[in-house]
Amino acid sequence: MNFEIVNLEQKTVVGVSAITGNTDPKLGEVIGGLWERFYQDGVHAAIKNKTNERTIGLYSDYSNDQYCATAGCEVSKLENEELTVKIIPAGKYAKFSIHGKVVNAVEAAWAQIWELDLNRSYTGDFEEYLNSDREHAEVDIYIALK
Repeated sequence: MNFEIVNLEQKTVVGVSAITGNTDPKLGEVIGGLWERFYQDGVHAAIKNKTNERTIGLYSDYSNDQYCATAGCEVSKLENEELTVKIIPAGKYAKFSIHGKVVNAVEAAWAQIWELDLNRSYTGDFEEYLNSDREHAEVDIYIALK
């Protein structure tokens, strides 16, 4: 699987979060439920000060076999006190660009990423959805590196 090494500035993400893990039998339900809340419950529309219309799926706060999953948007200023606020740290990332049916493409990419021998820092990995076309999605996945 091809990737490029990039350096990113810090990003502030606002959205909704849940704790899950790769061994959680309800992983799909948890992640799917986050995105459902994000779009169907009006969270996306309510986020103030978005830097762009892209959405972010962030995985942070890794601990044992669990992590915090967040569905959100990058913001320039905090004005959504009722929502989760997460920071994507500045640093070096492996960037994977994927295309295809959104759920299938993202799941397949993660399955391959977990098999790679990357020098991961586990400080914040994320998916950035570049468009909203579920059939022909364009998604960049960023893996934090040491």
